[in-house]
Amino acid sequence: MVQQVLVAPDKFKGSLTAAEVAARVAAGLGVPAVELPVADGGDGTVDAAVACGFTRVTVEVTGPTGQPVTASYAWRPAGAPSAEGGGVPTAVIEVAESSGLRRLPGAPEPLTATSHGAGELIADAVRRGARRVVLGLGGSATTDGGAGMVQALGARLLDAEGHDLPPGGAALKALDRIDVTGFLDVSGVEFVVASDVDNPLLGPFGAAAVYGPQKGATPDDVKVLESALSRFAAVATRTHGLVGAVEHDDIPRPMGVAGAPGAGAAGGIGFAALAFLRADLRPGIAYLLDLLGFGELVRDARLVVTGEGSLDEQSLRGKAPVGIAQAAAKAGVPVVAVCGRRTLTDEELKAVGIEAAYALTDLEPDPARCMAEAGELLERLAARVAAEHLGAVR
Repeated sequence: MVQQVLVAPDKFKGSLTAAEVAARVAAGLGVPAVELPVADGGDGTVDAAVACGFTRVTVEVTGPTGQPVTASYAWRPAGAPSAEGGGVPTAVIEVAESSGLRRLPGAPEPLTATSHGAGELIADAVRRGARRVVLGLGGSATTDGGAGMVQALGARLLDAEGHDLPPGGAALKALDRIDVTGFLDVSGVEFVVASDVDNPLLGPFGAAAVYGPQKGATPDDVKVLESALSRFAAVATRTHGLVGAVEHDDIPRPMGVAGAPGAGAAGGIGFAALAFLRADLRPGIAYLLDLLGFGELVRDARLVVTGEGSLDEQSLRGKAPVGIAQAAAKAGVPVVAVCGRRTLTDEELKAVGIEAAYALTDLEPDPARCMAEAGELLERLAARVAAEHLGAVR
């Protein structure tokens, strides 16, 4: 019996979705293939889940600058097949869908951008009956510590005069107390944060210092946001509704939440998820591969073809291709990668379990043409993969 090839790529950003990449690679291989588009928790996570059998739910929510946007999340009802077992109603929510940089109508607004829309998506999923909510963190336009998200879930962030704070991270400098009496009932809901970012909320490696400049923050803005997030963490620590809220044995309660690895993810949304939702932080690509059933499919494969737009230093920090290579290694299945371009050497790739990599720029040196003709070039690369790695079954 001829074993199948498992095609499990991430998106080629700005060119092809993960599903389109998988389809093109499968077409070019010319052998039996199973397509499994994947994502690591950032942009494309909802699309990957939908391509693997989840249903798309579309909701109008608040965008990062307060304007309405149409966002979606992935939904799997009770009883649907689940690689994790249990078949509980599950929602996969991508923060970038509602609160991402791609949702900005114009210039970034680093001091006032809000994560409110992410909270609205969570609320919709919980009211729909979700008993597991997976939050993919990545690509956010905000540095508000998840304040907008918890406001959308019913928390009131109040200043010394009892007024609700306006949107954005900078406003948190005036925070005096947090009223959680109207917080959405999330008892019985398991929250999982899927992210490979291990930054804490505060400090030189925190949300403001590391990611604020990527969202338009000037050095002065970073100082304002750092001070405001510190205030948020301090007030949350003494708010009666949050004492003991996080049940992780390895995190001192409750101030340790701000210093927890991943608290600084998505502009501090990781902090809010840990502190207010009692979320469990999981490695993004590893958890999502489990959710999408990679472990079952790889057992029947003779080769895995993965990929992403650029194989570079960032790929080594928990991006999809490396996570897939690590998961495939447990099953003893070799992995090759396709990409738009690569800066990693053969030795660096082999060190993380990728036997070989094939780049569009190997066929077409013009990056603009690679972007415009990515699908056709991918099919040609896939034919090369088949010739060099699947010759026995051609």
